Amino acid sequence: MGIDPGSRITGYGIIDMDGPRSLYVASGGIRTDSSQALPERLKTIFEAVAEIVRLHQPTEVAVEQVFMHRNPDSALKLGQARGAAICAVVVAGLPVSEYAARSIKQAVVGNGAADKTQVQKMVALLLHLPEPLQADAADALAVAICHGHTRQTLQRFGTAAVLARRRR
Repeated sequence: MGIDPGSRITGYGIIDMDGPRSLYVASGGIRTDSSQALPERLKTIFEAVAEIVRLHQPTEVAVEQVFMHRNPDSALKLGQARGAAICAVVVAGLPVSEYAARSIKQAVVGNGAADKTQVQKMVALLLHLPEPLQADAADALAVAICHGHTRQTLQRFGTAAVLARRRR
């Protein structure tokens, strides 16, 4: 499961990994009511992520790291939304990995400075979707794809290291 945190919309995306292939399962956006106080919006994010975890039962979760916005208040709100989502998955006992936005874009598009449209198109292409998804859902799926590929690469290196030690 990938999560793209936001105080207004928190994107989520769930994929299955079948060898090197990423298979689409579900995605969407958790919308909060901007007229509510921030604590109520954080509660909405926490409860919605907990429900998505309950329904889809992912085995791992990856979250985009916070980057510094020009507006410190926006960065704080984003960090709090991210915290609410992370708490929901940790309460469910799931491991959480974190990735920088540039790393996610590099893994999915091949360019760490890719724009949202490029990410949307590549996610649709990689998951064999008929058209690009809404930006927050596509970003969350990109986080999941990045994690899936990173995990597989690390497993291959781990297996290679074990085999190399056995040959000695």
